[in-house]
Amino acid sequence: MTTGLWNEEELEQAAVDLAADLAPGAVVWLSGALGAGKTTFARALLRGLGVEGEVGSPTYSLVHRHEGRDGAVYHVDCYRLASEDEARDLAWDTIAQGRAVVIEWPERAGVWTPPASRHVRLAHTADPDRRAVEVR
Repeated sequence: MTTGLWNEEELEQAAVDLAADLAPGAVVWLSGALGAGKTTFARALLRGLGVEGEVGSPTYSLVHRHEGRDGAVYHVDCYRLASEDEARDLAWDTIAQGRAVVIEWPERAGVWTPPASRHVRLAHTADPDRRAVEVR
């Protein structure tokens, strides 16, 4: 487990370091309040997995598929799910076949969320330029 109070640059470096350590088929959960840095972490993690170009937030489409250096990488954002039943239709079987899956707001998908290989929790701190981060 890793913990720390990180600025944006340190947060991004931690994500790149985590990417280098992920086994094929890894599932990374990103949890935390709005604006805590989940998407920032996800973008850096995807870059660490070899995804090039624009990495947008999948908030409206829920799932983005990217090509990384070792295959497909999926970025899932469950924030807009009204209920966990809606997660049933997210093609988890296909997503799970990717090189890696990064899931923001995994708790909103409930029982449909694949088990985490790593769980990253991000939180606001009194210092607006730092985030409390725990990686398990």
